[in-house]
Parts: sequence; structure tokens; C-alpha cells
Amino acid sequence: MPNIRIIPCLDVRNGRVVKGTRFVDLQDIGDPAERAAYYEREGADELVFLDITATTEGRGTMLEAVRRTAAAISIPLTVGGGIDSIEAMKVLLESGASRVSINTAALNNPALISAAAERFSSKALVVAIDARRVNGSPASALRWEVVTHGGQRSTGRDPVQWAVEAERLGAGEILLTSMDADGTRSGYDIPLLAAVSRAVSIPVIASGGAGTLEHLYEAVTAGGAQALLAASILHYGSYTISEIKSYLAQRGVPVSGNFD
Repeated sequence: MPNIRIIPCLDVRNGRVVKGTRFVDLQDIGDPAERAAYYEREGADELVFLDITATTEGRGTMLEAVRRTAAAISIPLTVGGGIDSIEAMKVLLESGASRVSINTAALNNPALISAAAERFSSKALVVAIDARRVNGSPASALRWEVVTHGGQRSTGRDPVQWAVEAERLGAGEILLTSMDADGTRSGYDIPLLAAVSRAVSIPVIASGGAGTLEHLYEAVTAGGAQALLAASILHYGSYTISEIKSYLAQRGVPVSGNFD
């Protein structure tokens, strides 16, 4: 098993980091560049910067905020939100992003995945999938659907099938967010995470629901995640990145850094 990456998530709205529950009730957390620099000092392996209203507002990603954030850190930075063309990806990569994350645009135009992988390589491309459980699906036969625009629009797409297609088209990683669990701190959606992880060979980043150290451990061992995205537990000081890595290391999960 490769080292499991701990990735703080910066959800950015109007130039500020925010956090909510199930994509609503957003609270101000701070300046993205300052938070990014703090998390790097704390031992983050990477960072994700998501301009969460870009698609809904029909605009591109906030370049100035991206540039300031990228300039504040030396660890890899993945940027997403409002990216719908090769040119937009090029501008972000030239602005300091290490990777770009596409979501709605990939669903609307799957060929964009192939074009991006060919132009920038799969290593520079993350396909983000936001999913929620289909109402009424029994525990013995859970079903999910892909949603877009902050969970406001249903697509009818199955996230497992979409992840498989995204990998086939050239995605280098899948960023999988459970809308049901997002911000609840009640744990990742392990059945969803496991279903996607089993279906693809590329890394899956678990997102949505981390509340305890055990939740992080379960996402790796039961869910098959190769990276753990976290927001609430870091933003509100429930745990430090060092505490997370120390716990995982003690449980036998490989992480970067040395822990007693």
C-alpha cells in the first residue's frame, strides 16, 4: 500500500474559505493562502482548492486567489471549480496549480477528460464526483446518483459507472464526495467509497463526513481510499494533521513522516 495522503480541503467562496453541511449553511473559515500555509506547516501532503460557486455562477475559477494560495505553499495543489476547457486548465496550471479537478464539465463533455489527459497527462487530471444515495434504496441494495451544482441538480448517473468511464477516458484520480455525509462528521459513506474503489485502479480520494480518527482509518481499510480529504475536523481544530498521521501509523496505515 502506498503512503496514504492527508489532504485538507479549502472550499472557497467569494475569496474566502468556507465550510458547511451538505453544501449549505456555510461559515467563514479564513483566507485561503493563510490556511494553506498553515496546513503545510502542519504536515499536509497536498491541498485541494475548490471554487464552490464558480459553476453555479457560470464563471471561471478565481485566479487571483489561486495564485496567492499556490505562492504560499510548496506542496501539490489541486484546483477545481468552473473549469470547462483546455484553455482554463492551462491557465490554472500556469498559475501554480499542480493538478486540475473537473466535475460538471466532464459530465457534460466526457471527451474533455481525454483531451486533458492527452494535453497535460493523467497525473494532472482529477475527476470529481459528488454523489448521494437514491431515496428508498434498501441497505442491501444501495444505489447512488451523481449530482452537480453543489447538489442542486441530479444527473441520474451511477457514480461507480461514471468513475469507471472517467478512468477509461484518462482521469488520473477520482475525488469522491458523499453529499449525504458532507460536513456531518458522521463518517464517510463507506459502501459508496468501497464500490468506487473496487471498480477502478486509479487512486480514489475519500471526501465528506470525517469526524473521528476511526472514520479516517475505515476509509482506508474498509473503503479502499488512497487519500483522505478533510475539512471540518481540521478547520475547527478537532485534530491536527500530526495527530491523524500518528493514529494511522499506529494502526498500521503507511503515511509520510516519522511518528513514535
